[in-house]
Amino acid sequence: MPGALPRFLLVYAALYAGYGLTTPFLPALLAERGLSPEEVGLVLAAGTGIRLAAGPLAGRVADRLAAGRGVLAGCAALSGLTALLYLAGHGFAGLMLAGLAHAAATAPLAPLADALALPAAKAARFAYGTVRGAGSAAFIAGTLAAGQLTALVGLAALPVAGAAAFAGLAGAVRGLPSASAPAAGGPATAGAGPLLRDPRFRRLVAVAALVIGSHAVHDAFAVIRWREAGLGPTAASLLWAEAVAAEVLVFLVLGPALLARIGPAGALALAAGAGIVRWSVAALTASLPALAGIQALHGLTFALLHLAAMRILGQTVPPGLAATAQTLYGTLGLGLATTLATAASGPLYGRLGAGAFWVMAGACAAALPLVRGLGAGPGPDPGRVAG
Repeated sequence: MPGALPRFLLVYAALYAGYGLTTPFLPALLAERGLSPEEVGLVLAAGTGIRLAAGPLAGRVADRLAAGRGVLAGCAALSGLTALLYLAGHGFAGLMLAGLAHAAATAPLAPLADALALPAAKAARFAYGTVRGAGSAAFIAGTLAAGQLTALVGLAALPVAGAAAFAGLAGAVRGLPSASAPAAGGPATAGAGPLLRDPRFRRLVAVAALVIGSHAVHDAFAVIRWREAGLGPTAASLLWAEAVAAEVLVFLVLGPALLARIGPAGALALAAGAGIVRWSVAALTASLPALAGIQALHGLTFALLHLAAMRILGQTVPPGLAATAQTLYGTLGLGLATTLATAASGPLYGRLGAGAFWVMAGACAAALPLVRGLGAGPGPDPGRVAG
């Protein structure tokens, strides 16, 4: 697969730049177009709900038709078109339809890209973490560009910029090597049944749900906690930047070396253990030196876990189920878990304050017994159809 790495770098850069340009400022755009806070919340919640169905459906279609590139390119093109609907939509009903359409189109993008990249990385001998790290860096660049565009032109420029990025993604996907198609070399008639019956796949999803979901209190209330402790906005922004920088460092440099040394199950255990430490310290103190120390653990609690999960899926899932596995993992292990944990974080923080971080540490502790044996042996038999 000559030239596979630069092509995937372009795909991931366009994908995550598109996310960075459209996602962070979407609530502000909806409010600017006349929605009340309650209506903004409803549009965002409805988008989350439709993602839970759209992601696995697209993955199933990609596997069944052996058309990973085609489905990803089509979803990217639709993502660009639906981003522009935020400019055409007026009132709650119109913006709700725009939000639903855009959420459904963007939901499968990252899982389908991963389903294509994993076998290509093995065949072309490049590290998956390289392209995923490039995606994280592109997200940062997209977010920074969104801030500049908003200051210069206004929020209405962001759907246009996002549409351009997603259109670029559609074009970049068409240039990917055909051998990277996720369904090449395996049957795709059994659907999600074999995956959902496989106890290792279920345990992997549970580990991801517990560790990734444990970030909910931090994502929702960390800045509030820091401000109550007397930290200013500059310190808060630097702490967030440190976490993202640690994520990129693990994706690009440290993660592949750790995976080679301790294996994917060991990496999952390390990620869960880092979560226990991170949230325990967060429950005990909001001093700046301590926070600077634990923010660096984001590279382990998110990036290393993701790399390990991708390694396990790449080694154990048959090619004919790759896209289905990725979208199920992304929907159940990441999307649904984060949604439920975020919904619970408000009552937890309201009742416990910083003590809510102890609950998140407990979630990471609950993940530790589930990692043993993950990634070993063959995956589910795609020929076993659910009875």
